[in-house]
Amino acid sequence: MPVTIRDVAKRLNLSITTVSRAIDGYDDVAEATRQRVIRAAQEMGYAPSHTARQLRRSRADSIGYILPTSGPRFTDPFFSEFIAGLGDEANSHSLDLLISTAPPDTPAERQMYERWIHSRRVDGIVLSRMRAQDRRVQYLIKNDFPVVALGHTLLSTGLPYVEVDGRAGFALMVKHLAERGHQRIAFIGAPENLMLQVDRLAGFRDGLQAAGITCDESLIAEGDLTRAGGYEAAQRLLSLRQPPTAIMGVNDLTAIGAMSAAYERGLVVGRDVAVTGYDGIEDGEHTHPPLTTLKRSVYDLARRLVNMLLTIIAGEALAERQVMLLPELIVRGSTGS
Repeated sequence: MPVTIRDVAKRLNLSITTVSRAIDGYDDVAEATRQRVIRAAQEMGYAPSHTARQLRRSRADSIGYILPTSGPRFTDPFFSEFIAGLGDEANSHSLDLLISTAPPDTPAERQMYERWIHSRRVDGIVLSRMRAQDRRVQYLIKNDFPVVALGHTLLSTGLPYVEVDGRAGFALMVKHLAERGHQRIAFIGAPENLMLQVDRLAGFRDGLQAAGITCDESLIAEGDLTRAGGYEAAQRLLSLRQPPTAIMGVNDLTAIGAMSAAYERGLVVGRDVAVTGYDGIEDGEHTHPPLTTLKRSVYDLARRLVNMLLTIIAGEALAERQVMLLPELIVRGSTGS
């Protein structure tokens, strides 16, 4: 028969409660007693039930991330890198990472967040792909549930987040293109409800204004953050009577799709048309030519968010609740030699 906590308590002549709290690391048990309990448990081959331990501590020992995707977009390298960072950092704290998917802004997504919170499946939640008016944030803050995010919203909620300044980054990219002599610069964005679209389009406009370039609204197109969306939007832009000489993708996948459209029209990227992206995914290093981009370390950002979340779960104050970082401009062949 397997050894139980009752057997350990009987051998040491201690109460089951004392043995349980010693194993769980509570500070109301003397260190000498804790060591006696641990040694006895090891000698007797006692393995505490993970489920029972969670129930005693009222903790799930896991954090959650619901992938906001309605199609195959979870293959986006951004998500792969982000999830790897979340998982590695959670594992370093002996925690599990619970992942699910749900189409954004749907009843299915709302129900999933409600189920996780009410059942206490996770101790805290990480958000990404923030929306301008983000109902997820409103719900989690209202329920006083630990949450951190990659990015901010337009809501005044006090949401703890880490942000890479896309607005400043896109203004910097326009400056780079203007210095290369480009005047007809196009922007392929994302759905307008996403904060990344709000910020990066604003940065695009800021950059044009700073360079003394009049914004031509016909050079602003909507994409969907995928290669296919970038390809289709670039085809429309390149078919204009006065096509752009440079195309800025809201993310790297959009830019890679735009490069494909240019090649299909017989254009040489980096010579006939410049193309830029955002994120710094590995795929951008291996395009022909390599993609000029604004880089942010998604993996490192994810790990930082997990540490912020664990601080909140522990009931401790964050040193910084809202962190703003700058992306790094990586100049490669897609904007010329």
